[in-house]
Amino acid sequence: MLVANRGEIARRIINTCREMGIATVAVYSEADRKAIHVLKADQSVFLGASDPSESYLNIDKIITAARQTGAEAIHPGYGFLAENPLFAERCEQEGLVFIGPPSRAIRELGDKTIARRTVMGSGVPIIPGMNKPESDTYKLAAEAERIGYPVLIKAAAGGGGKGMRVVTSPADFKEACVSATSEAKRAFGDGSIYLEKFFSSPRHVEFQIIADRQGNAVHLFERECSIQRRHQKIIEETPSTIMTPELRERMGKAAVTVAKASAYVNAGTVEFLVDPQGNFYFLEVNTRLQVEHPITEMITGLDIVRIQLEVACGNPLPVRQEDVQGRGHAIECRIYAEDPEKGFYPSPGKIIYMEEPSGPGIRNDCGIYSGFQVPIEYDPILSKLIVYAEDRTQAIHRMIQALESYVILGVKTPVPFLIDVLKSEAFAKGDTSTDFIDTYFCGWKPDRREADAACAAFIIDELANTVRPKSAAGMANTELSPWQTLGLWGR
Repeated sequence: MLVANRGEIARRIINTCREMGIATVAVYSEADRKAIHVLKADQSVFLGASDPSESYLNIDKIITAARQTGAEAIHPGYGFLAENPLFAERCEQEGLVFIGPPSRAIRELGDKTIARRTVMGSGVPIIPGMNKPESDTYKLAAEAERIGYPVLIKAAAGGGGKGMRVVTSPADFKEACVSATSEAKRAFGDGSIYLEKFFSSPRHVEFQIIADRQGNAVHLFERECSIQRRHQKIIEETPSTIMTPELRERMGKAAVTVAKASAYVNAGTVEFLVDPQGNFYFLEVNTRLQVEHPITEMITGLDIVRIQLEVACGNPLPVRQEDVQGRGHAIECRIYAEDPEKGFYPSPGKIIYMEEPSGPGIRNDCGIYSGFQVPIEYDPILSKLIVYAEDRTQAIHRMIQALESYVILGVKTPVPFLIDVLKSEAFAKGDTSTDFIDTYFCGWKPDRREADAACAAFIIDELANTVRPKSAAGMANTELSPWQTLGLWGR
């Protein structure tokens, strides 16, 4: 199987393939010659320049790589071509198994306005808004007046926060449309946009679904994804703190209804907004494996990638809805190369040193290593840190400890910010919403006391003129043992 992706998600897919005895092919760009997914795969194929259009977004090159290596299937991971119906269709035409839904489902659900029309007929509640994309700013402005400000501009052809803008007044509307269209065009090759009503302080709750070719579909419970920056999630957990058995039953049934209404096959995610009154509304369907799928795996004990592969082979789902059981609590923190002090601006560079957290209930889906150069051309995600515990309080404490022991030197990461979020009273109460960061952490700055203490310790050590072993000077070309380099501590 060829994995048409990079980094931590490519490595995660390769791990399951290895367990199943499936040989893997990695593809890589110039920037990823020494990437970890290339090192872990059985074979690798160079695609070209670092620019995504010359590598990970180049359908012809990926198909050629599959042909050259004898790959029978392609897993797209998430991002890049994962939700591109042309890629899935090309795989179908070439006789390659696409590990995901049929191209038709990707096309219909990938266009958010078509997805809205599909769901409207199923009885699932839907956010007020437009049911077809529009490029005329005058018509869009008229729709905004009809819907009522504030409105949310969204890209019709993609997700991940790209092409999204919140507009609170007509004065800012035209400029926001132009900006959203331009960003959507760059991200998805399609600048189509549409409008939805913007809800203040909603929760973002999604349900993992899996469907087979025999018409069976199940959900694997919910994930709370409300803590976001730039409309992109950074902390996810399951179960959601607002969930009751009755609400879970209704939302789960709605998610499965959406899957069946769209004749969905394979893994996907149905996303909802939940307002402060507890009403939920269909948001969109992500027709791929989600970044946050590991927390669902932790509470259910299911390997979602394995099920994807089984379903792609034509096998029925290995579980019925009544067989799916959730236990305990899981949290995921996304570790990016970015600076939270500067609006989460990307921070590419060389990983000088890295030490991963470990211990019971800790999982780190990681795409880097000490010495790796984090490229500027791609999404700056480095790893996904996941913890599991018997209840939410224990999971929070475990995640804090895991983050505090996670060492990544050479680039900025949001680890200190994530620790402060997890330690906050609002998070402890489960009082989360999509404006959580703006409400509680606007203008956040790290606690400098620990850094200052480290600097002071270094200065004191230097001024103390620690005695070095006399023999060390003559051992410049000799491998030294720790006992020869510890100085006074070694005596």
